[in-house]
Amino acid sequence: MITVENLHRHFGGFRAVDGASLRIEPGSITGLIGPNGAGKTTLFNVIAGVLEPTSGRVTMAGEDITGLPPHALFHKGLLRTFQIAHEFGSMTCRENLMLVPPGQSGEVLWNTWFGRKRIADEERALRAKADEVLEFLTISHLADHKAGQVSGGQKKLLELGRTMMVDAKIVFLDEVGAGVNRTLLNTIGDAIIRLNKERGYTFVVIEHDMDFIGRLCDPVICMAEGKVLAEGTLDEIKADERVIEAYLGTGLKNKEQVG
Repeated sequence: MITVENLHRHFGGFRAVDGASLRIEPGSITGLIGPNGAGKTTLFNVIAGVLEPTSGRVTMAGEDITGLPPHALFHKGLLRTFQIAHEFGSMTCRENLMLVPPGQSGEVLWNTWFGRKRIADEERALRAKADEVLEFLTISHLADHKAGQVSGGQKKLLELGRTMMVDAKIVFLDEVGAGVNRTLLNTIGDAIIRLNKERGYTFVVIEHDMDFIGRLCDPVICMAEGKVLAEGTLDEIKADERVIEAYLGTGLKNKEQVG
């Protein structure tokens, strides 16, 4: 699905991503872990078109997408979420979902005069789709609540819901568990698993919660200092001396502390 080849992103003399190479297989839920400052979010930003790479190449299903802007990648089915949810706080949760699909007739001024029936038909279909998504995510009771007033975990679910309003192929989730209580994190995990198994979504997940990673992800990729350090199952990663060194700066004798 995604191939990253010798990717670099420098900020002046700082190499945030320093020659990273990896593959994301279709239909997988891949975990991306590493200590703070490892380059994980910068890697996401480069793949998702938020930042241009200094050098290197990114392909999606064999197509070179290096440096394409986010809106172009959106139309190809590549979406990402952020550590801090980006909801429209004054709009309802349902409205936040309804505005996602592109090319809506109501966006064209001419249609507001002469295409009102088409706009009304589209809005009914979008409303039904949004309600279906909210039901899938078990937050249908929040449909008419202002998005800015729901909890942090519910906002993360709403962000996941946005990816369901379009034909997403691969979704990059950046610290989906940050600031989320355990009950809602389990709900988010359930939704990710169902989307993967029932709808064929491919996911890449940055997360520091190793229980969450262990439940969802195989394989797991560990980054450190802008490079890919190791890849394998979570148990293999946790037993890797290089990973232990990156997290703790210690040797094998302290590996029982990892995870």
